[in-house]
Amino acid sequence: MTYAQWAVLGAGAISSDFIEGLRHSKTGRLHAVAARDAERAREFAGVHGADVSGTYDQILARDDVDAVYVGTVHTTHVDLVLAALAAGKAVLCEKPLGVDVEQTDAALAAAAAAGLPLVEAFKYRFGPFPDRMRELVATGALGEIGRVESSIGFDAPTRSGRLFDPATAGGAILDAGCYPVSLAVGVAAWAGEDVASARIVSAEGAIGATGVDEVASAVIEIGAVTARVRTAITEQLPRVATIIGSSAVLEVPNVWGSRIESTGIATLHRTGGASEQVETQTVQPMGAEADAVILALREGRSEVPEMPWVQTRATARLLAQWRRALG
Repeated sequence: MTYAQWAVLGAGAISSDFIEGLRHSKTGRLHAVAARDAERAREFAGVHGADVSGTYDQILARDDVDAVYVGTVHTTHVDLVLAALAAGKAVLCEKPLGVDVEQTDAALAAAAAAGLPLVEAFKYRFGPFPDRMRELVATGALGEIGRVESSIGFDAPTRSGRLFDPATAGGAILDAGCYPVSLAVGVAAWAGEDVASARIVSAEGAIGATGVDEVASAVIEIGAVTARVRTAITEQLPRVATIIGSSAVLEVPNVWGSRIESTGIATLHRTGGASEQVETQTVQPMGAEADAVILALREGRSEVPEMPWVQTRATARLLAQWRRALG
């Protein structure tokens, strides 16, 4: 097999984690790394064993790069995505794809025009477990889906840096809240609802001293599905999801998994009946999402089924509504 050659844009912690995940890829290998500063890129390449390094423009101009991973701060995502697509590269971009609806739409339009894959990197969507979760919802194993509840939150070690900086689109909603919102959108889509109708019904939260949302919750309506989501960057919240149907409830205790390993277990509680374990193999999720991008590239597709563009758009709209609701 000829392996696809990846370039990683950004020299931070999330890029290091992606490079580790790429070692588990069946289709691609690390070839290049890039950063704003060429010397920083050179050092990063030395740490991770990349063949070449350089600035963003230098690496995107290379003919020997097939796909790029964007692992920079939120506010730089869309410009790098647009530049990579213009250079003819497939793109895997860390969430959120854009910091607002306009940026998200611009990126997707560029990918459509270029005929190249563009995937928002919600790693929990890739692997056997999300496929099983999708199957349970879509086949009616839970009955009619009425409610989804999920949360994610952590207590950041410092109250400074990108998470707490409005200039880099910091805050809990964009950094972590995108996970439960995207799950609500996914479950509703799997249940046959029109996710274009998704809307925030109510929202609460707290804006911190630096001007970003630190804790937030919302109620989302997507057709017949109601979702309750919570997120925080100043307190620990459970990393759980509950999908409630008319005939069964699916509880997923570690729905988001980690950067190293996806989740692989849940409990199915049948109404008036017994409970049973739902188990699947786990995967290295960052390697799995990289494989999905390369498969799409080789098959001439711009989207992947794990995170279709209609769901990326719906998630972006809801995140924008949620942020506006908190002021």
